[in-house]
Amino acid sequence: MVKPQPKRRYVPIDMSAYEALDGEWRKIGLSAPARKALVDAKLYKVSDLRKITLTELTELEGISKSSIARIKVIMNAKKISFR
Repeated sequence: MVKPQPKRRYVPIDMSAYEALDGEWRKIGLSAPARKALVDAKLYKVSDLRKITLTELTELEGISKSSIARIKVIMNAKKISFR
């Protein structure tokens, strides 16, 4: 028997505290949860992704598959790779 999943409530994220730090992620077009996750992980620009592995990126709360795909495209264009 499959348990029904609880309904998720949308909780808006106050991004005003992140505006000074998430500019590069906003230019890429990442969602607010993804931008928040990256800034919280002290990753402020694409070149900062050299510090982490792809596994570490996928484990961040707020990073979706589409965000990862978008990030990979930008990283390939800039010839940047994960650790």
